[in-house]
Amino acid sequence: MSRDDRFDSSRDPDALAALLPRWHRLRDAEEGEPLRALLAVVTEQLDRVRDGVAQGYEDLFVETADPWVLPYLGDLVGYRTLPGYERSEMGVPPAGGWGSVLTTGLHDGGRSALAEAVAPRADVAATVANRRRKGTLHLLEELSERVADWPARAVELSRLVAHTQPVKLHGTTGTTGTTGTTGAISTTGTTGAHRAERGRLADLRDGAALDLAGGPFGATARTVDVRRADSGRRQGGWTPAGVALFVWRLKSHSLTSSPAYCIDRARNLYTFSILGNDTPLVTKPFPEPSPTHIATIDNVPAFIRRRQLHDRLLDYYGPGKSFVIRRDGEDQPVPPSDIVVADLSDWRYRPKRGQVAVDPELGRIAFGSRSAPRQGVWVDYHYASAADMGGGEYARDDRGPRPDATFYRVGPGQPYRQIMDAYRAWQHDRRADRTGPEGIIEITHSGAYQEQLDFDLDPGDRLELRAAEGTRPVVRLLDWYSNRPDALNIRAVSEDCAPHERPRVTLDGLLVAGRGINVTGPMGAVVVRHSTLVPGWSLEPECDPHSPEEPSIVLDRTTACLQVEHSILGTIEVIGDEVGEEPLDIHLRDSVLDATADDREALSAPDCRHAHAVLHLHRTTVIGEIHTHAVRIAENSVFTGRLHVARRGIGCLRFSYVPPGSRTPRRYRCQPDLSAGVRPLFVSQRYGTPWYGLLADRCPPEFRRGADDGAEMGSFHDLYRPQREDGLRARLAEYTPAGTDAGIFFVT
Repeated sequence: MSRDDRFDSSRDPDALAALLPRWHRLRDAEEGEPLRALLAVVTEQLDRVRDGVAQGYEDLFVETADPWVLPYLGDLVGYRTLPGYERSEMGVPPAGGWGSVLTTGLHDGGRSALAEAVAPRADVAATVANRRRKGTLHLLEELSERVADWPARAVELSRLVAHTQPVKLHGTTGTTGTTGTTGAISTTGTTGAHRAERGRLADLRDGAALDLAGGPFGATARTVDVRRADSGRRQGGWTPAGVALFVWRLKSHSLTSSPAYCIDRARNLYTFSILGNDTPLVTKPFPEPSPTHIATIDNVPAFIRRRQLHDRLLDYYGPGKSFVIRRDGEDQPVPPSDIVVADLSDWRYRPKRGQVAVDPELGRIAFGSRSAPRQGVWVDYHYASAADMGGGEYARDDRGPRPDATFYRVGPGQPYRQIMDAYRAWQHDRRADRTGPEGIIEITHSGAYQEQLDFDLDPGDRLELRAAEGTRPVVRLLDWYSNRPDALNIRAVSEDCAPHERPRVTLDGLLVAGRGINVTGPMGAVVVRHSTLVPGWSLEPECDPHSPEEPSIVLDRTTACLQVEHSILGTIEVIGDEVGEEPLDIHLRDSVLDATADDREALSAPDCRHAHAVLHLHRTTVIGEIHTHAVRIAENSVFTGRLHVARRGIGCLRFSYVPPGSRTPRRYRCQPDLSAGVRPLFVSQRYGTPWYGLLADRCPPEFRRGADDGAEMGSFHDLYRPQREDGLRARLAEYTPAGTDAGIFFVT
């Protein structure tokens, strides 16, 4: 019997009663079945005992043990738990005196996610093997991958410290100092000819080496820096005992068969990003061939440099590699012989006939006259992002089976070529009673759909427009009509329907650009999940918003409950009857609400009035001001603009930041109440940049560790970056040799 079967809640409670002779069951039925009820209770307890015995056996093995057992198993071999593990298992104690609103503890799945972040199962299992390999560079890289889930490269900085070569040893054979095991960290150095290759000055004729100088893959020597590698102020490490662990925290995300954006048709200028903004290309990491292999630039999600691409074009260009360019609908990509690497800043470079110029640092493409496309350009490429948020081809694990839903698939080789064709087919089947109320329009490729979308829904309808797994379709809403706005319209047709019959719409895995979404009528719920509603509708080349004051969602005289999860969106505008209708509920979880500036309204009614809505925020970053009727709960969140609520007597804020001068409900352990004068610092607040929405490393710890479980505030809370960093530092201190100065250097 499998583990899932044992904990299945659908077990038969009458299993024992079925074993009784029939005449006992008949007599029991005549008396109201008291015996059956008693045996059902006994059966439940037997199941619990059986499950406990079976789980007790599985708890003997680190691969199958429950999370709480792992430290006990590790204690048998001297395993040291990482910082924060006790908190992850016990949860956060309730904050007394706040009633049901402040009943705390980690969010659903948060405790297990935090436990996995601070005490990975693989780390416990590899304790003995790690001790046997203590002091080797490749072990440090494995620790980073295993403990923090960050790819890394370990570098012995002592071999890159410049020194004067002795004249008497120049050109001699010499001997090599003792280094111990293969790949072990050594501070003894070498002599002779091998030493002459170390610590030498830069060769100005070696352009490839100069391009990598100063980074994790550079081999150019530096002068001695007496500051420690693990210094909390300014890192050094360029000493005879220095070891650096270069870490990549941004992940490489793929896009397949995505349309490129044409900047200038006359000159045949394109960007990899369909929004027209510059986006740096990232390598597709390949697994390391062996446990003793030291990571190279091909094993980490590094940004591709121009010189690097020029020297190793065939390593990065081609099907299944870092990027590919196709034109005019051809299956075969542009030949590598036609590709030329160039600096396309300001679009000054002009490729020759038949050439295709590529700038990987800006994500730009320029075609020569003879190779100019006639029917479009499609690209496969990889971009950098910190988390699985917004529209993307990443796996979405929160999709459950939908046996009662009817699928209408859109895309090449599918029954429907346009979204509205599939919608009309579903409406026709629905009204002809050939299908149930649930319909799913699934887009099967990462293409762009430029059409006017109008969804008119009847009572009881449940419509879901979603991307298939492994795709990220783009819905581009353009100027189709001159006399009305061209939003994605969602309307409830019937004005008279019971609350439980109100239609429901879900958008999942999409990128919507060009316009926003307009919701009207008596809707039940509008769910936006793993999607991006581009803040400002579209982007300029430098990632500036094209229409910064335009909303992404307009709730116009509707009863809809808006639910946003793992998404990025612009301003929300609420238009409603503040006298005759109840406030709308707006829920945001693990998302970014971006008004494109701190002083613009992220949520409001027209003319900057208070939105007739009640806001629920969980682990959300809000860029802009909030003007709303009330805030029921805002936890582990960051507001860059002021928060104004009409009703302060309901709801609360906890473990969040609101700027001074905000009008809020009750606060519990919020900033800057606890530390006056602190404010959050972001790496970037511009959507389209790889570091969008991330708190900077120099951000005060009140924000980087200010959530209720010690993680960072805001939309990237569930990355648990502080806990992963603490765990990695603890393992470095444990597995590096005594006297070695080891530090973590964050590349991204």
